[in-house]
Amino acid sequence: MEKIKIGIINVSDRASRGEYEDLPGKEVQRLLNLWLSSPWEAEYAVIPDEQVLLEKEMIAMADDKACCLIVTTGGTGPAVRDVTPEATIAVCEKLLPGFGELMRQVSLQYVPTAILSRQTAGIRGSTLIVNLPGKPKSIRECLEVVFPAIPYCIDLIEGPYMETHQEAMKVFRPKKG
Repeated sequence: MEKIKIGIINVSDRASRGEYEDLPGKEVQRLLNLWLSSPWEAEYAVIPDEQVLLEKEMIAMADDKACCLIVTTGGTGPAVRDVTPEATIAVCEKLLPGFGELMRQVSLQYVPTAILSRQTAGIRGSTLIVNLPGKPKSIRECLEVVFPAIPYCIDLIEGPYMETHQEAMKVFRPKKG
């Protein structure tokens, strides 16, 4: 069975310069290893907060490396250098604003500053792109609530069939018939 390819992009000026460890990207990888029962491999990148570079990386992962899912971490706030949502919108054919709405709703249970988050999601070809915040704790809180819809979304865009360890992550697929 061919491995599912998933892109993980940490968007961070400081991590891209090696000033601190890439904990956000490692947290995404840890969660996916915990949840996915389908064999998968990561296409991994750490990119500075530069929209052109981020767009190029997302396009390469979607179009050339055939990732069915790309998860970004960081760059979703209101700071001048936060450009992840703009890059995502620029490369996607369809936007899925429900992802960002749900992630903000969940984050508001923990911090009032969640209203400053601009994370979104969208589709490029047969690739789902999801923006996550940059802090590992927030990554888990957000990815945990949207992940149940991700495998079915990938089914709908004609990507590979993704299965999970049901005891760790229950996903939703409508019953056939």
